[in-house]
Amino acid sequence: MAGTDEDVVAAVDDALYVLTAALLTPAKFPSVLGDDYPAACAALGLAPLADGYGLVLGQDGDGARWTVVIDDVSLVAVAIASWDCGMEHDLSPDERTVVAALPGWPLDVAVAAPGVPAPHDPDPEVADRPALTPPDTSMWGPAQRRLGADEIALQWAMWREQIDDAAFVRPGGGHSEDSESGGVSEDGVSSGTAGDGQEAEQSGPSRRTGIRRVLAEARAYVDTPPPLGRVRSTFAPGDARTLRADGPGWSLVARTDDIAFVLLDDEPGEVLPVGRGPELPGLLEALDKMAVRPG
Repeated sequence: MAGTDEDVVAAVDDALYVLTAALLTPAKFPSVLGDDYPAACAALGLAPLADGYGLVLGQDGDGARWTVVIDDVSLVAVAIASWDCGMEHDLSPDERTVVAALPGWPLDVAVAAPGVPAPHDPDPEVADRPALTPPDTSMWGPAQRRLGADEIALQWAMWREQIDDAAFVRPGGGHSEDSESGGVSEDGVSSGTAGDGQEAEQSGPSRRTGIRRVLAEARAYVDTPPPLGRVRSTFAPGDARTLRADGPGWSLVARTDDIAFVLLDDEPGEVLPVGRGPELPGLLEALDKMAVRPG
């Protein structure tokens, strides 16, 4: 497991101005860091412990960026929940819970601590390891693809409103006119259209092939469990669940009572809806049963 000199951990802990925090657990981790929990841990040089970690991002008295890793997951979870509700909450980890103090930030942080120098990487001699940096999301690739899936899961209703169910090819061969251009979100991710093995009429061959590959690999997860966190299930309105699955070059977001959306590394900026058809409901049910859920 990654670690730092005890003196560095103590020094950072004594003078850390906390800016934000994140969970790093099998059920909830910054997906920008990897397709699954072990991959996200590896990005920070951490062992994928079953109970996970809390990540506390802040600056020291000199303004240097630090990520303090603690094993008190509930402490960080309560702080995040409070902040999300607009409540103030003092996040002050006990030094006995500190696993490591890592130089730099693995995630983008848009704020800075007042009264200290601007955020910068710690002196290499103090840090004793290369500083963490956020994944590059300036160009389409795995990190941006996963962030796009995060947005869809968070803003499901907005994305769902852009899809006309009549665009999907119907079982039995009937279909209505497809509008593949779809909608475009504020961040420029566009929406195409394809069905569950019964693609929309104007879907291109590469998209059809990509979607079929994603569905086949997702089905394989049911028989051969993938690395922890590749499939996650969270709350959704009613009796439904929001499913998130990732794999090499793809991300899938779905509601168990509705359709799915697929993002592919090979289709930059495109969001491809997948109609329920005869197969998707059973696949989503099976994935939900084996998915990791928040505790």
